[in-house]
Amino acid sequence: MIDVCGTEGGVPEKKTVKGMVFDIKRYSIHDGPGIRTTFFLKGCPLSCWWCHNPEGISPGPVLIRHPGRCIGCGKCVSVCPTGAWSLGENGSLRYDRAACILCRKCAAACPPVAIEIAGREMTAEEVLKEAKKDIPFFDESGGGVTFSGGEPLLQGEFLIECLKKMKEEEIHTAVDTSGFCNTDTLLRASELADLFLFDVKHIDSGEHELYTGVNNAIILENLESLDEALAARGAGRINMRIPVIPGFNDDRDTLARIAGLALTLKTLSAVNLLPYHSAAESKYNNLGMEYKMGKTVKPPEEKMNEAKEIFLSLGIEAVIGG
Repeated sequence: MIDVCGTEGGVPEKKTVKGMVFDIKRYSIHDGPGIRTTFFLKGCPLSCWWCHNPEGISPGPVLIRHPGRCIGCGKCVSVCPTGAWSLGENGSLRYDRAACILCRKCAAACPPVAIEIAGREMTAEEVLKEAKKDIPFFDESGGGVTFSGGEPLLQGEFLIECLKKMKEEEIHTAVDTSGFCNTDTLLRASELADLFLFDVKHIDSGEHELYTGVNNAIILENLESLDEALAARGAGRINMRIPVIPGFNDDRDTLARIAGLALTLKTLSAVNLLPYHSAAESKYNNLGMEYKMGKTVKPPEEKMNEAKEIFLSLGIEAVIGG
């Protein structure tokens, strides 16, 4: 979102760009090279069945419940202005998500942090201030800042401002993207970011849409456009990231087709094969969302090694994990 701060003498003042951030993860080693600080931006046009950050899908704040932390003090009920929180006849706590206005009063009053609101506004200056705290770790490890999500390019103007701020401080930047975004915004970001962590989930458009909610035509076109732009400029690289999902894209034919796509990229630095895991299942329960992956289990090590070998056989550097 973009806020105009005010006017003076009829001339608009400089616009302050604000974004919606739902998490900041420090000391990350899976979101690009070195030790990194990752800012997770709200909003995503995809709805992948296995999404690890379902709290980031909605563009606005969302309330997360942690029932296991609740001590039954009832403070959320006493401060709630709409009655979204109430006590049942047996003393059990009830939450009406439809009545909630996300005023944050319950989260502020909850002693064990059993309630949290995912999503808060930040300016690019505030993001930079947080990032600068970790510069010693960046310098020592060759790390930097990663913008993830959600889909960070959905908040294009905010992301661009953040990238500019980081560049001014010579902080290495990476953008973790699904590729489903405005092409012009992507190419603007390509002039500033040092690295793109570009997700490729499937080549077949029908399968892609079934499991993510969107067709992959724009994604594949954007990958090509980004690669061409980076190659022409001679700056910036792409890490292709492939979530290996059992029953979706873990068969040899699908992985071979993705490897063939990787082979066409001029600015590819590596392929990351990310094994599916169900660690985020509890998040869906706490958000009142359906977890569609059911009892799907993590791919065995043997399966991941077979996937890796497909890429290595073509001369493509591939690693398991981030």
